[in-house]
Amino acid sequence: MIELRRIRVEGMVQGVNFRAEARREARALGVNGFARNETDGSVLIEAEGEPAALDRFVAWCRHGRPPARVDRVAVEAGPPVGHVGFARR
Repeated sequence: MIELRRIRVEGMVQGVNFRAEARREARALGVNGFARNETDGSVLIEAEGEPAALDRFVAWCRHGRPPARVDRVAVEAGPPVGHVGFARR
């Protein structure tokens, strides 16, 4: 069963390759969607996939990779929209 999660990641997550690393992690887990920088300095991610893969992806989002610093992660569920692949926007 495919699910969708909207993930907002706050902290030092822009200008540190967070979106590129998120895309790499998503692809490795079979998660589709996108990661986009927001004007408030956060990164918004829409991720679709199997629940277990999404759980692993959200866990990754809670720390990212250095030099990123994650201060807060908010997750909301939503209806799947049919993302194909994972894009950096």
